[in-house]
Amino acid sequence: MNSFLDTVIHFKELLGHNPIFGAGILLIAGWFIGNIVAKIKLPHITGYIIAGILVSESVLGVFPQHMGEGFSIITEIALGIIAITIGGEFSWGKLKRTGKAMIIITVIQLLASFAAVTLILWLLSFPLPFAMMLGAIASATAPAATVAIVQALRCRGKFVDYLFGIVALDDAGCVILFGIIFAFASNLTGVGSADVSSMSIVFHAIMEVVLSIGAGIITGLVMHYTIKNRKQTNEVMVIFLGLLFLSIAISVVFKLSPLLTNMAAGAVLINMSASNNRIFRAILPVTPPVYALFFVIAGTELSLDIISDSSILLLGAAYIIARATGKYFGVYLGCKICKTEKKITNYMGLCMLPQAGVAIGLVLLIQASPQMQNLTSEYSTVVDTMVNVVLMSVFFNELFGPPLSKFALLKGCEIDTKER
Repeated sequence: MNSFLDTVIHFKELLGHNPIFGAGILLIAGWFIGNIVAKIKLPHITGYIIAGILVSESVLGVFPQHMGEGFSIITEIALGIIAITIGGEFSWGKLKRTGKAMIIITVIQLLASFAAVTLILWLLSFPLPFAMMLGAIASATAPAATVAIVQALRCRGKFVDYLFGIVALDDAGCVILFGIIFAFASNLTGVGSADVSSMSIVFHAIMEVVLSIGAGIITGLVMHYTIKNRKQTNEVMVIFLGLLFLSIAISVVFKLSPLLTNMAAGAVLINMSASNNRIFRAILPVTPPVYALFFVIAGTELSLDIISDSSILLLGAAYIIARATGKYFGVYLGCKICKTEKKITNYMGLCMLPQAGVAIGLVLLIQASPQMQNLTSEYSTVVDTMVNVVLMSVFFNELFGPPLSKFALLKGCEIDTKER
């Protein structure tokens, strides 16, 4: 018996360094757990994330942590597809009907989540500058889960128009808000007062948004003129994916936002010609395995160790509750001001809860910034605490956000039952 177990362990260790083995394990685990959770009416995405946690190094150890780095390309591709899909909802006709309302709702929920998290953490004696930075990070919303559920349910209608618009604007708004708050908060700590580098972060944040959108406009035009005379669906898919991959790579190399770049590209495509809808339909067969891998990989990166510290548990719980409150009631207030339909007012806020890559990226940016390297001993452990609080929030919101989003979508939008 022992020799058999030793053989199995040795076999697993040999294959554990093979990325194809890793991809197979992730897909099969995601499919298996996804089907189990679907039986209790939870979205497959939650099952994918749970599967990732189970095969991760911190639980079963089937998927070593070092292997996750080799799958970053899957993450980038998935986010590129998600972003361009969101952009494809930004037709001029929809923007004329809902554009002003989407901007108002987005701004109010951004500020509400920022204020709620900052206030509750400050009341819990967390230093104000760092509470403000966590408040800015709390404004980020992850579009991946929402887009995947919309496509799985085949939702349509005004609810989806508003949802995609708010999620897209939220990403740009979060980057700008974080840049402003980081500059202000770093001066409050005393490390930004001797130079102007903190203010350059504000300029950098705004330029990132502008340049990313500009790159997206060029990408969308290139896609349109390259594909417009192509008739075969397979040919359209190949060209479109090739150009999308190039767009993602260029964004990464030049440190632009792949999300904003591809959202802008999608918006250009749909506004150049209504017939470009066929481009978005062409890539639908590719998305299920890509999304499955994306969310299982996300699960492998969530460690159970972060919930073992009682102080992190308290601050993390406060952050999660305050953020959810700010998001929901911020959207609710914005919808009331704009006099949107009741179902949008009541349920849209529940779709704003998922939080992932952008939040982690921003808190790691804080950790690596020169300003934070010069902190006094008084604040030396605060940044590490911030990282753990955000990781706990991501852990919670990636597990429980998708079911709430699915509930809201079922209540708020039209479902094409013929295609389900």
